[in-house]
Amino acid sequence: MVEFRIDRRSGVATYLQIVQQTQQALRLGLLEPGDRLPTAREVVQATAINPNTVLKAYRELEREGLVEARRGLGTFVRATLGGAASAAGSPLHDELADWARRARETGLEREDMAALFTSVLDDTYRAPRARRTQQGDENA
Repeated sequence: MVEFRIDRRSGVATYLQIVQQTQQALRLGLLEPGDRLPTAREVVQATAINPNTVLKAYRELEREGLVEARRGLGTFVRATLGGAASAAGSPLHDELADWARRARETGLEREDMAALFTSVLDDTYRAPRARRTQQGDENA
C-alpha cells in the first residue's frame, strides 16, 4: 500500500501531490492493478488533510482511468503506467541509483540532482524534434 507524503511548502496543490505520488507508484510498479488505495479516512489520519482533498485526488485518478471506486469496498488500481524498465530493481533503475549515489558523494544536493536530471531529460526529449526540424529544413 502507498503512503502519501504531503509537502505543504512545495507550492503544489495537496490533491495534485496525491495524484502525482500515485502516478509515480504506478510507474515504478509499486502499485499494480487490483491493489487498493488507502481509504480517505486512512489518508486523513496519516496526513492531517481535508477528506474532500483526498476524494478530489481519487476522482482525478478515476477520471484518468487509473483507479476505480467500488462502493463499500474502496478505491482500486485499474491500470498501470510505465513498463518493466522503470520498475525498481530493473537495470536502468539500478544504474540511475548508482548515478545518484555518485552525484551525492561529489556534493550535489537533491535539488541540484533534480535540476541536472531535468535538464538532461529536456535535452533528450527535445533532440529528436530538433533533428526532425533540421532534416525538414535540409529537404526543403
